[in-house]
Amino acid sequence: MTMTAEQHQIAEWQAREEMVSLGASFFQRGYATGSAGNLSLLLPDGTLLATPTGSCLGELQAERLSKVTLSGEWISGDKPSKEISFHRALYQHNPACKAVVHLHCTYLTALSCLQGLDTENAIKPFTPYVVMRVGQIPVVPYYRPGDLRLAEDLAKLAPAYKAFLLANHGPVVTGESLREAANNTEEMEDAAKLIFTLGNRPIRYLTDDEVAELRS
Repeated sequence: MTMTAEQHQIAEWQAREEMVSLGASFFQRGYATGSAGNLSLLLPDGTLLATPTGSCLGELQAERLSKVTLSGEWISGDKPSKEISFHRALYQHNPACKAVVHLHCTYLTALSCLQGLDTENAIKPFTPYVVMRVGQIPVVPYYRPGDLRLAEDLAKLAPAYKAFLLANHGPVVTGESLREAANNTEEMEDAAKLIFTLGNRPIRYLTDDEVAELRS
């Protein structure tokens, strides 16, 4: 069904308000600090709405959010984050991706700094929830924030995965909506917190059969 111009405007304003609300929620609950992290979502007209460069997620303003094309053209609002390039790569290479959350939340960022992570899956399954929400979480090698190689690596991984851990940087998580991407991120952060809480204690990991059952 084709949307009218008025319907596009209403949908965009609702998306802007949701981004402001979720950004504030992340900030108030300690998932984001200072000007770290960025959010984006795909609008019905095929353009992207994103948090501006240097913006604090706790102080976003709906009318000042950045609007860009999938090719990277800045349309309106404040200048977009320098990391919008890897957001665009995810949308371009995975049609199911409708929103992206990138935070520097404490436990996932701490996990991303550990040596010896399984680069094919940073969180070995020990609870069902991360498995059900995002599946495997590959690790992307460290690059300076804003480096275009981040976008290149994520573009290669995007068709097969919903979430990623950037080495020494933090998580990048997708969803079919901004709310879903946010929920996926929070579930992953909780799992990372459990990893540090459990420490060196023996963990009963889910078996291959149990993981397969969750994915079926």
